[in-house]
Amino acid sequence: MTYDPSLRVLTVLELLQAREEVTGAELARRLEVSPRTVQRYVTRLQDLGIPVEGKRGVGGAYRLKPGFRLPPLMFTGEEALALALGLRALQLVGLSELTPAAQAASAKLARTLPQTLRTEVSALEQVVQLDASPWVVTTDAGKLTTLMKAVRETRTVSLDYRSGSNEASRREVQVYRAVHFDGRWYAVGHCLKRQALRSFRVDRIQAVTLLDSTFTPPEFDAVAYLRSTLPTPRSYDVSVWLDAPPENLRGLVSMWMTDITAEAGGTRLRGQRENLTSFAAFLLGLGVPFRIDTPPELHAQFAELGQRCRAVTEPGV
Repeated sequence: MTYDPSLRVLTVLELLQAREEVTGAELARRLEVSPRTVQRYVTRLQDLGIPVEGKRGVGGAYRLKPGFRLPPLMFTGEEALALALGLRALQLVGLSELTPAAQAASAKLARTLPQTLRTEVSALEQVVQLDASPWVVTTDAGKLTTLMKAVRETRTVSLDYRSGSNEASRREVQVYRAVHFDGRWYAVGHCLKRQALRSFRVDRIQAVTLLDSTFTPPEFDAVAYLRSTLPTPRSYDVSVWLDAPPENLRGLVSMWMTDITAEAGGTRLRGQRENLTSFAAFLLGLGVPFRIDTPPELHAQFAELGQRCRAVTEPGV
């Protein structure tokens, strides 16, 4: 990922605030730039009215004028908590690559808060657990950043894309929106090759390049478009009787979209499932006798599983 020079200028300011004095050589090493470039960054800070003082000669160093500190950012308790939890939630939208940056931002946030508010936010963070859904797809933050820049600057992009059927293609796309939907990031816009609206999963984009050509985007609701175009998995109503009382199944049966009740000395399980193959395997894994009432398609899944089991246990038959 490339870095904006303005971000490096702010990094210089962070280092100067954290240390009494920093040498130009250390700044150059930390930022991976030349000493001359460090001088330009320092000049930029001085032009912004920040009193950076420098010592000339071998071993020259920089420091902020004694007593100078940027005024603290002012947040209410709710605002500070929203920022802290938002930074921690990046993994929930598949951006775990940004975790180090989020941790650094959290540390900066903590430094700006008054002690009382800092303690309160820290205590609240410790009692909150966030867990990424298994359906969230990890996304390359660099590609997403480039797509967002394309949207902001209304510039066309060139995509090297691989479809769900593993077909590779190159597309030029006028991206209207980058949107997180159903656990995945999508780039949605006008495909010049197809001359039509298209959506592209960001995790299937092999490379993205900003082009010079620009466009005028229309008013556009990307979420509504995705809802109307992406296939919706079929959901099955399941009803199964299990030969075990409900208390014996506690902790074994997920209660997500599921209802269990005592019935005839056993348990009636009702719910909705999209993947009947995994549900069939789950029932077998419970290790108790059961009876399938609905749907009939679940019987077919057991027949298929039986064939697969015979292929493994009786090779050549």
